[in-house]
Amino acid sequence: VLATKVGSLKVPLLIMVSIPLGMIGVFPGFAALFLIKGTYFNATSMIGVIALAGLSVKNSVIFLEYLEPLREKGMPLAKALVETGRIRLLPIVLTSLTAILGSLTIISDPVWEGLAWALIFGLTMSTFLTLIVFPIIYYAVERNKW
Repeated sequence: VLATKVGSLKVPLLIMVSIPLGMIGVFPGFAALFLIKGTYFNATSMIGVIALAGLSVKNSVIFLEYLEPLREKGMPLAKALVETGRIRLLPIVLTSLTAILGSLTIISDPVWEGLAWALIFGLTMSTFLTLIVFPIIYYAVERNKW
């Protein structure tokens, strides 16, 4: 749907780059959680990883939603990326923080605890990396016109 809306396959592929960024936080987080309190990565954790994919994509969409109009106005790529990061920092952090705080409510449930931890670890890392790594990848793709 997004590819038809923007008329390019490049934008949806760039957005999907943020999915592995969330995974970077999940597995080390569960390794630490296992050492601290013995919590395993289980089936509900995998459900959390699936939900995390959608939530981490949201960060990229929020970023690109502001970046594309700046680029259409003719702003240089590097300046547009910095400006977008500055302006969209708060909305990205607040939407992620809302999901993280909402996940804290189910940590005490032994069945859904894995889902909550997957979201917490993944969104924390995804939010940080979306603001750092995503602009770098976008810059590399746009400069090289891949």
